[in-house]
Amino acid sequence: MASAPKKTPAAASRKPASDKPDYSVVVPVFDEGEAAPVLAREIAAAFKGQSYEMVFVDDASRDDTRARLVALKAEIPQLRVLAHRKNSGQSRAVRTGVMGARGDIIVTLDGDGQNDPADAPRLAERLKASPPEMALIGGERVKRQDSAAKRLGSRFGNGVRKRLLKDECNDTGCGLKAFRREVFLRLPYFDHIHRYLPALVVREGFKTAFEPVNHRHRETGVSKYTNWGRLKASVSDLLGVMWLQSRARNPEGVDEV
Repeated sequence: MASAPKKTPAAASRKPASDKPDYSVVVPVFDEGEAAPVLAREIAAAFKGQSYEMVFVDDASRDDTRARLVALKAEIPQLRVLAHRKNSGQSRAVRTGVMGARGDIIVTLDGDGQNDPADAPRLAERLKASPPEMALIGGERVKRQDSAAKRLGSRFGNGVRKRLLKDECNDTGCGLKAFRREVFLRLPYFDHIHRYLPALVVREGFKTAFEPVNHRHRETGVSKYTNWGRLKASVSDLLGVMWLQSRARNPEGVDEV
């Protein structure tokens, strides 16, 4: 007898839609063994009583992040854990989570715990109540709890990006966002895409909006980014997104006739 075909990672992680939740909270994590369980419990408290799932994507952590999350599934039934076999970066981890998610509305948070999960339901509920053309509600961090150098670098980068891409986003680096899954999967994928979601969503003809959100100190672990590392990636990424914008042609809707 022939053996059944092996499932691809995307097919294996996508669960049936029979019990589809309203929201899928996607959290990419890498070496966040201390922060991840605390964050998962905070998400569960924030979304208590709502129809949701949380999808943590372990990007091939070298510590005990994966084991701690798997152990937590018995405590939090809404928790799912997807695991990369090879480290592939934050954007790929977000995409893996979105592809595996069951909800039509995705909420993303950074895995270091600096985004406050208490803000997440507000963004998700606003998007759910919005018309279909509103595709993304982004967070804008107030009173950022980062070093002066990181705040300065972020302010400069956001200013340049906003001026060139005209995406009306003051803080594209904020990991807390709510967006429509179907719209996200239309976007051209590239590494670091998570920093350009507002511009790419607008390129597809949809609308975006932004709300102030809380920002917290990193309590555990270390940052995976530096200003220099971001600058090197941002130059080529920014030029690439500008090229995509210049090549966009939008039909402004499709009618079946």
